[in-house]
Amino acid sequence: MNLPNIISELVKAQNEFDSAAYANCFAENAQVFDEGKTHDGKTEIENWIHKANKEYQATMEPIDYDEKENILSAKTSGNFPGSPIVLKYHFQLGDGVIESLKISG
Repeated sequence: MNLPNIISELVKAQNEFDSAAYANCFAENAQVFDEGKTHDGKTEIENWIHKANKEYQATMEPIDYDEKENILSAKTSGNFPGSPIVLKYHFQLGDGVIESLKISG
């Protein structure tokens, strides 16, 4: 599977529970939409993923990538009901960083 470098970096950061490295994959004014909430900017994204890492300890295993739509399907495993599940990560990329991410089931 041929993933853009920034998405590969995001997956690596998630699987290492490295909240700072995860946030550094995003543009300064990026947005993440997950579980009905929007997280604005790198600082808020880092705080959100740090809390999620502590609570869920989720890891990602990429299983498919739609290059036209920038959608990564990943088997996501962790401490949450229904684990593992396949989640879809909808990316908007620009200038080598993630401008927005929407996570859906």
